[in-house]
Parts: sequence; C-alpha cells; structure tokens
Amino acid sequence: MLAPPAGKCRIVIDTDTFNEIDDQFAIVHALLSPERVNVEAIYAAPFVNESNDDPARGMELSYDEVLALLARLNIPHEGLVHRGVTRYVGPEKRPLDAPAVDDLIARARNSSATDPLYVIAIAAISNVASAILKAPDIIEKIVVVWLGGHAIDWSHQNEFNLAQDVGGTQVLFDSGVPLVLIPCEGVTTILHSTVPEIERYVEPYGEIGAFLAMRFKGYCDDHIGWAKEIWDMAATAWALSFDWAPSVLVPTPVLTNDMRYSSDRARHMMRYVYAVDRNAIMKDFIHKLAGSDTPRESACLKSL
Repeated sequence: MLAPPAGKCRIVIDTDTFNEIDDQFAIVHALLSPERVNVEAIYAAPFVNESNDDPARGMELSYDEVLALLARLNIPHEGLVHRGVTRYVGPEKRPLDAPAVDDLIARARNSSATDPLYVIAIAAISNVASAILKAPDIIEKIVVVWLGGHAIDWSHQNEFNLAQDVGGTQVLFDSGVPLVLIPCEGVTTILHSTVPEIERYVEPYGEIGAFLAMRFKGYCDDHIGWAKEIWDMAATAWALSFDWAPSVLVPTPVLTNDMRYSSDRARHMMRYVYAVDRNAIMKDFIHKLAGSDTPRESACLKSL
C-alpha cells in the first residue's frame, strides 16, 4: 500500500484551513486536478494559534473557510465538507466523536488494500487518530499522507501540526497504518511564494484567484523581501505526482512525549518524503488555475 499510487486516487483532505494560508492553496490545487484525484470529502480540523485559543472555534473557522473556497469555485458543499473534533486526542489517546470521524470510517470501510482511500492530512492529526482508535480495522484500507513534524534528523519535532496533538501523533505512528510522512523544516521549506508571483499568476484568475491572493497578501503587512511558506501544498502534490515529492522507505519513528524522534529498526515501515519540487508544483497549480477562469485583466481589456 506504500507503493506509488497508480492511476486516479480517491482522497479526503483533513485541514485546519483558517489557521494559515497554505491549506487554501492545497485544497484548490486538489479540486482543480480531477484527472488525478477525486476529492471525496474535506474535514475541518481543530487548531489553536495566536488569534484563537479554542480548538473548537478553530475547527468552526476552518469549516467556514472551506465553504468560502468552495463557493468561489462554484462547488456545492453539502455532503462534501464535515465538521471535525473540537479538542485533541491528547495523552489519554481516547477517540473523539465528530461527523468527520464517522465519515472517514465509513469511506475507509468501503475501500480496500488494492483501492485504498488516501487521507491527505495537513493539520493536527486528531480527526484521523480518532478514526483509527474508534475503528482500528481501517488501517488496512487507508494510506495517511501527513504533513507534520520536521526532518527525521532535525534536533526536535516541535512543529505546529505535531505539537498541537502529540498524543494523536503517537497514535498515528504506533498504529501501523500505511503512512507517508512529509516533514516541514528540512524538507518542504523550499515550497514558498512571493507577492509578485501571486499578483501575476494567481490574483487575476476569477474569484478564487482573488481570494487566495487576498489571504496570501493579508498574512503580512511588510512585503519587501518577503516570501511566504505554502508547505501544505506538498501533501496534495504527493497525490498528484509521485515525482514532485520523492521518498524512501524507512522505519516509522517513535515519538517521545518531549517531541523528539527515537529510532527502532524493528518498527513498521513508512514512506518518508525527503525533497519537494517546488517549481513543478507551483507551475502545475498556476496552469490549472489559469485554465479554470478568464483573467480579469483580459475581460477588462475586451470591454474597452
């Protein structure tokens, strides 16, 4: 099940969309790629950051942000978007209830080892960990592609997605579920963009282009010499083209409570992404976005 996916993939996306601005790009890229992936569901994940101290509110904000994306893409949200858990799995490692958890379990059980459901996770892993705890049998029918933690040889693993739910991450690593791990620092750090690139190649294209550009530019007031990480695109990109995120098979690490990796060669294997092709990912995204709508500049010129 860790072999490169052949043909079109069935995917669900687990996302803390309102926490940052890169989830939005990742979701749109997947939705604009029906030749490669079928997005069956999108799950809102909890988060806490500088502007939000309640994981339940973070989940609701993410849910609303997904709806805002779909509205600008003219995609109905009914039956597609599901609310996730309102807190973290944590050290107790007990499953939490949510519509997203139930939907993931149902879709997983309708899958198989030869036609797995790919779970593209770009948030704290609480929804996915809850589903695994609630229905351990699904690990035989899903592949989790998770952007979390840092490079294996990094000095620590105090990364946002991982640190939000250490217990949930331990559940993921210890469950034996087929896992594709995409680290942040040391691997996806090359995946970023700038305001000039976004203004030239994203903003002109329809309501969704304008919305993504607004989110991107609004993240920082000082754009001089500034580039913004869009790391979450690496996870959806892995499903779109195996070559864009080359990987190797390695033993799944043990995550300690103080957020460090411990190695054990006897552990089950995972696929570890060690690089990303930033230019190929962005070029594909830009071409698909441009093909989805007429640039507003062209429309204005024609009206003149």
